[in-house]
Amino acid sequence: MTTRSPKQALDAAVEAGRLAPSVHNTQPWTFAVTGEEIGLKADTARKLAVSDAAGRELLISCGAALFTMRTAMRCQGYEPVVRILPDPDRPGLLATIRPGAESEPDEPTRVLGGEIERRHTHRAGFADVPVPDQLVESLVRAAMSEGGKLTPVRSLEAVDVLAALTRAAQGVQTQDQKFSLEIVRWSRPRGSARADGMPADEQPRESAPAESVFQQRRYSWRHGWSAPSGRDEAATGVVAVMTTRDDGRAEWLATGQALQHVLLHASAHGVSAAFHTQALEMDLLREFLRQELFSGEYPQMIMRLGVAPDGEETPRRPLSDVLE
Repeated sequence: MTTRSPKQALDAAVEAGRLAPSVHNTQPWTFAVTGEEIGLKADTARKLAVSDAAGRELLISCGAALFTMRTAMRCQGYEPVVRILPDPDRPGLLATIRPGAESEPDEPTRVLGGEIERRHTHRAGFADVPVPDQLVESLVRAAMSEGGKLTPVRSLEAVDVLAALTRAAQGVQTQDQKFSLEIVRWSRPRGSARADGMPADEQPRESAPAESVFQQRRYSWRHGWSAPSGRDEAATGVVAVMTTRDDGRAEWLATGQALQHVLLHASAHGVSAAFHTQALEMDLLREFLRQELFSGEYPQMIMRLGVAPDGEETPRRPLSDVLE
């Protein structure tokens, strides 16, 4: 029988948490271990002050880290005990997690845990390989189990609306110097030793054709950094939107947990996600989508799901930078 201890579970949870996806790979979190409890804290110095003034994307990122820690702790043989926003007087403390009762991880949990290091975000078109409907439905259920609602967008007209608003938002943001400089801050040129930000090899080529109807974020503004030729594929993939009924800090954390559950489950079946948050970073466009496409529910994430080549390993801050 495998030996286990609460300390091993805590160490594994923190190590896994730092591998979670985050907006622009900002990794806006720190972990404080006190006794047998981890405190997940928001690193507000890494918040996107222009595009994410309310901190919505920051908390979604931290929610993804929380689900990752929960999964790692379960894989270590402990049922995680989680408190969300446990102290109103400490708004930066987003959650606490500690190992509870011993429990043998089931196969789905082991599968999710095995994808924590393998999962990667894709930032181009996908291969022309269909995503099975059965898998999409299982992703919907995964999101629902964490308090999120994942809706595959089947209407071509609705997909066109989402793509058009993404392009419009991208165009406006590109003309806004503050937006552009914020993006540049999180761009990582080829050969950089930075442990955060978007690597040049993950950025679409400036001269690439419109490989999908969705506009890609241009991290290399006026720099010309780009991905090697030949990495772009042609297909859009399955467009899906994550929504919640309410729109507060608890819902943003739930969105992040639902998102990471979806991403790990998809990765186990060879499916990656590409994110398009531009329109959701503009209040008027986000409200339009809420009212016109999502029956009053708040859109939290727009993504495409599809089959893509394995990407390069995304840089992560060392444990010493995120552990208190």
